[in-house]
Amino acid sequence: MTSRVVSGETDKSVMQRYMTLPQSSDAVMVEYFWIDGTGEGVRSKGRTLSTEPKKPEDCPVWNFDGSSTYQSEGTNSDMYLVPVALFRDPFRLGNNKLVLCEVLKYNKVPAETNNRHTCVKVMEKIKSTKPWFGIEQEYSLMDGDGYPLGWPKNGYPGPQGPYYCGVGSNKVFGRDIVEAHYRACLYAGVKICGCNAEVMPAQWEFQVGPCEGIEMGDHLWAARYLLHRVAEDFGVVITLDPKPISGNWNGAGAHTNYSTEAMRKPGGLAIMEEAITKLSKKHDEHIRAYDPNQGADNSRRLTGRHETSSIKDFSAGVANRGASIRIPRQVAEDGYGYLEDRRPSSNCDPYSVTEIIIRTTLLDDLPLCSCTKTPVCRPPE
Repeated sequence: MTSRVVSGETDKSVMQRYMTLPQSSDAVMVEYFWIDGTGEGVRSKGRTLSTEPKKPEDCPVWNFDGSSTYQSEGTNSDMYLVPVALFRDPFRLGNNKLVLCEVLKYNKVPAETNNRHTCVKVMEKIKSTKPWFGIEQEYSLMDGDGYPLGWPKNGYPGPQGPYYCGVGSNKVFGRDIVEAHYRACLYAGVKICGCNAEVMPAQWEFQVGPCEGIEMGDHLWAARYLLHRVAEDFGVVITLDPKPISGNWNGAGAHTNYSTEAMRKPGGLAIMEEAITKLSKKHDEHIRAYDPNQGADNSRRLTGRHETSSIKDFSAGVANRGASIRIPRQVAEDGYGYLEDRRPSSNCDPYSVTEIIIRTTLLDDLPLCSCTKTPVCRPPE
């Protein structure tokens, strides 16, 4: 008798039979998604509403078991899901929605990884400056065995060089996933503005922005959720690890482009230079806020090699991809535009990144947590 190997992969064509079933107008599926206790993972669960929600507030506050998401103990496990951003659902289509949620504890205090709670308050304080952000999200495609997609199983591909923005089956791997994700983001209403193959084979990047204020974090987390969901359909694993393969391979970052309205007008370069001076004085604090493990993840990536600056030193320069802060060549020539912070890791929380940039450059205030001395914990209310 021969044994049958059962795989976790299913036949997606069979599912289409059910996805084409008619859906009643008084039954709308809404998928709630949120950030779990790791600060990196995304969780979700769905429910039926009787009417189509037009804004996040139309979705009721819900709850979940925090003891299964690294967010509470089993003896007091209920956590609240508070809807904050609504998107169209590219998987279920129709009037169905996706809703991003903040997480609150049983006593309505923000969960430890709910960095949106303070970020939105900071963005409200400085909204008159019209801060714009754009984040370049790098990530890697992995097989189920944890090895990069398309890499030879008993060795390595050829050295880096032909893969960045590459074309051809011997230069890029997984383009179907990238294209599907791009289209899903556009359908959902995520402000995705581009994508490209990156320097390491099986590594890709998409860009979200420009987004104003809190919208940056909301749209990047929605894009990440969609990326993981799309990859499910292809049986591929997404990793946001900033250095998934050790050795002479590029790591993955989340380069963050930033400007205020004044920076985007003639003479704005001088204002950017003032902001860079402020950033230089808070380098260590920013490094701790730029990955979910207070710099430990980024220490594997920010080595001063592979188009990175050293994690130990702050630097800035025009068109310098080995600097902490890069001023694009065109910006230097025009005298206005935006700056690029190249330090955030690929697995950063965009709420933490954008909040600390605003605190340092506009508020000159950086309250630190008394227990960890980092800006990631909740400052006093």
